[in-house]
Amino acid sequence: MAVTKKKAVRKAKKGERIRQVAAIPFRLTADGDFEVMLVTSRTTQRFIVPKGWPMKGKSGRKAATIEAQEEAGVLGKALKKPAGTYSYWKRLANRFVRVDVIVYLLEVTEELADWQEARRRQRAWLAPADAAMLIDEPDLSTLVKTLKLPDPVPLGQA
Repeated sequence: MAVTKKKAVRKAKKGERIRQVAAIPFRLTADGDFEVMLVTSRTTQRFIVPKGWPMKGKSGRKAATIEAQEEAGVLGKALKKPAGTYSYWKRLANRFVRVDVIVYLLEVTEELADWQEARRRQRAWLAPADAAMLIDEPDLSTLVKTLKLPDPVPLGQA
């Protein structure tokens, strides 16, 4: 993954937009609504969704699934169609760059008690409107607040 990040930084230095992939983990509630999972960032502890750099040889959907496992400790299946996109400013060593993020919904089938970044992150299940209020990035907040699951949710068929 580090090779891809280096490539993205090189593109950013040339003024090119760079891309990431993200997952919004979700689960259905007993009353038929749904909740989304947010995680805290490693450095600032702000609430975000699991995201990362594209991975060589893997689809965006697969990379988003891997990021969700590493950062949020959840297993599941990403829905085939992206849920949307958002952009944000990423802090690099000596500058900020604009990053475009493709977001996939991830149907959570299992929550791990221990995972790769468990000691560095917290996670929380929230209604989308509540989650949106905790997110600092305006574009991501809007995406989460207006999130709709496909009708019907293709559970187990992602």
